[in-house]
Amino acid sequence: MPDERTPTRRTVLTGAGATAAALALTACSSSATSQATGADSGSPSGGDQPAAPVKPLAELADIPVGAAVARTSPDGKPIVVAQPKPGSVVAFSAICTHMGCTVAPAGSELHCPCHGSVYDASTGRVLSGPAPRPLPPIPVHVEGGAVFLGPR
Repeated sequence: MPDERTPTRRTVLTGAGATAAALALTACSSSATSQATGADSGSPSGGDQPAAPVKPLAELADIPVGAAVARTSPDGKPIVVAQPKPGSVVAFSAICTHMGCTVAPAGSELHCPCHGSVYDASTGRVLSGPAPRPLPPIPVHVEGGAVFLGPR
């Protein structure tokens, strides 16, 4: 017969599950609050320190007019940034809508190395399949000769 002071296996597992659930809720709660308020969750003082400078995706001068360059977003996702006309930029997810491979810039086109889909670098439109949909657009803007994520 177990000692009444010794926890049962069920008690230990229930306690561990409750602790894990509480930690998960706490993590989700603080992350959602930081995103909603714009607080810098990486700052130990809760956003009192200045934010780190935002890095540009590319310099406008490094993107040939009528072509695109491959870049990685701050969250690590592959994207392409194109300059259809001088000074005008567009960006798209670089994930092929067919099977999820990463497309590569090739002049005015974006080529998928896995199954041969071809996209228009200026519009993200499918030029030849098997890709079923265009590449999703990503908002970007030019500021001081550099390309940044987000609308102006």
